[in-house]
Amino acid sequence: MNGLSTVLIVVGLFLVGGIISFVKQQMPKGLIVLLSIAAAMCLVAGVLRLEVWS
Repeated sequence: MNGLSTVLIVVGLFLVGGIISFVKQQMPKGLIVLLSIAAAMCLVAGVLRLEVWS
């Protein structure tokens, strides 16, 4: 597990927390969808960069 994968996973989890907060505050759906896409991309990129696949 290298530093970049750790950072991507942490940022993705931070964005997931933001999604939960925005849903509770009833923010616009477009903003929640955009944040969800960004969180998913960060988490997927972080998991794919893990060195457990080799």
